[in-house]
Amino acid sequence: MIDNLHKQAIDLLISLIEIPSVSRDEAQTADIIEGFLQERAFKVYRKHNNVWVKNISDLAKPTVLLNSHHDTVKPVSSWTKDPFMPVEDKGKIYGLGSNDAGASLVSLMMTFLYLTEKKDNPYNYIFLASAEEEISGQKGIASVLDDLGEIDFAIVGEPTAMQAAIAEKGLIVMDCRAHGKAGHAARNEGINAINIALDDIHKIRNFRFEKSSAFLGDVKMTVTQINGGTQHNVVPETCDFVIDVRTNEHYSNKEVYETIDALLQSEVKPRSLRLNSSSIDENHEMVKKIKKLGIKTYGSPTLSDQALMNFPSLKMGPGQSKRSHTADEFIYKDEIKQAIETYIKILS
Repeated sequence: MIDNLHKQAIDLLISLIEIPSVSRDEAQTADIIEGFLQERAFKVYRKHNNVWVKNISDLAKPTVLLNSHHDTVKPVSSWTKDPFMPVEDKGKIYGLGSNDAGASLVSLMMTFLYLTEKKDNPYNYIFLASAEEEISGQKGIASVLDDLGEIDFAIVGEPTAMQAAIAEKGLIVMDCRAHGKAGHAARNEGINAINIALDDIHKIRNFRFEKSSAFLGDVKMTVTQINGGTQHNVVPETCDFVIDVRTNEHYSNKEVYETIDALLQSEVKPRSLRLNSSSIDENHEMVKKIKKLGIKTYGSPTLSDQALMNFPSLKMGPGQSKRSHTADEFIYKDEIKQAIETYIKILS
């Protein structure tokens, strides 16, 4: 049966790669996923471009969510192949979204199909193909969580080489503006906003949050953009800069923002505070089961839909994170088969 599921997974992945599904434009891949599940006689739910199915056999059992996303980033300019023309070569499938996160999506879907055929499952299962993950969009997973019902645990499919990320850093993007006073550069007048910004950037470089994480390390802050001044002979009255902040599980995004706002002279505005760090207790039943199977656990520096989940979850899927968002993205076909087998061992 695994061989048949593997073949279905490969065929479905190829179909998905052929259809562009950049975030906010995933309707056609949602149609493919919806149709695939309807053909197998499931009652399929859809909201925006999120598609899900349920297998609730016993309300007394815990419910496990199997989730991955079907949207992609835009292809970078250095592709040497057509990103929407899947190519099979030497055991690999090339194509945009093959690694991030098409392979995880089809592997989790096939796992769901396998488990729904069994009679002695320890859990209820929900499979969700979510949209807008790459942009943390409002019409992605956040828009459907309340529609799914009570969830006890989730596996989020992302390329982790089938290692288990039991902690994940959160994200805050902060737009900062230093305010000065305009003046003529030839005279000793005005207040230079660039100098204020530089002082604040120096503070960011040297500030350390006290609590470090065993899995995620320190809160990491990086100034990634800066813009100031209008012409060479005018003392600039404003200077804008952007801080990319990756938080650990010891601080809420609100706490980190309030600390930075108090630290800097510049005005600080977070774009969002909803993408918090997440982690799962190492004593959780699923984590113990994963370790018993010899699967490595670690902390992930990259963000996923986990950030929006208010229940225990871990991130785990075929492929490697370093292939994501790169030219000539690919997945090994064997990685998909191994993923299906591993998911089944964990969830049976």
